[in-house]
Amino acid sequence: MQLFRLTLREYAAPLSGKGAALWGARWNSAGIELIYTAANRSLAMAEVLVHMTFGTVPTDYVMVTINVPDDVSVDVLEKKTLPADWSRFPHTAPTQALGDKFVADGKSCILQVPSVVTAGEFNFLINPHHAEFSRVKIVAIEDFRFDKRLVR
Repeated sequence: MQLFRLTLREYAAPLSGKGAALWGARWNSAGIELIYTAANRSLAMAEVLVHMTFGTVPTDYVMVTINVPDDVSVDVLEKKTLPADWSRFPHTAPTQALGDKFVADGKSCILQVPSVVTAGEFNFLINPHHAEFSRVKIVAIEDFRFDKRLVR
């Protein structure tokens, strides 16, 4: 499986969940490391764009392509099992608790979650402390140009 992460160049490598741990995010509390990735490049871009102000055209982003061997363990969070307010912004503590539990349980390396930004698509959270994480590899880091029509 290939996963994608759009990030500032300085945070492209090595893969780390330290940024997510600093403040917490939808699927993790502060202090819990997770690497947020997307199923495709377009979703990775959309997930970043929702945090930008209009008129901002960043020039220092890169698209990171990540290879995950097919036999690396993946858990799936089904939308029907999520709290009623799972997609609310700002995110709520119950969704963070789900990601925190995923990390604490340590059963799988990756957790598939539904995207809030693009219904019907999926993000993948990687636990950098799981035993299988050493098999997850960056295969490309490429400059990324935002089309200016997206942010005007």
